[in-house]
Amino acid sequence: MSKKIIQTNSAPKAIGTYSQAVQKNNIVFLSGQIPLNPKTMNLVEGIEEQIHQVFKNMIEVIKAADSSTDDLVKLNIYLTDLSNFGLVNEIMAQYFTEPYPARAAIGVASLPKGSQVEADGFLVKGE
Repeated sequence: MSKKIIQTNSAPKAIGTYSQAVQKNNIVFLSGQIPLNPKTMNLVEGIEEQIHQVFKNMIEVIKAADSSTDDLVKLNIYLTDLSNFGLVNEIMAQYFTEPYPARAAIGVASLPKGSQVEADGFLVKGE
């Protein structure tokens, strides 16, 4: 099977040379989502709103892949301030249910467009 490009207008357009997601066989690789409002392509303000927007954007791409968060097996969270780790956990619980995907939380010096948070991951469809 060739790779299938996943694209939706309900999530921010790619701001570089990448696709929102790529499917190969039953695996969907989700590109990093930063907290851009998909309508304005502007960064939302405040760390709480940024975390919410990242998860909203990611879920829209997951839907475009004809999948659900139940298919998410690996999630990576990138934070410019790891003291927001607890807040990520609190907000993530509003978007995902147990059993949660495997996850990493990584502290980074900076993210695109001055974002404070980014997330990527991958799905395995149709077991």
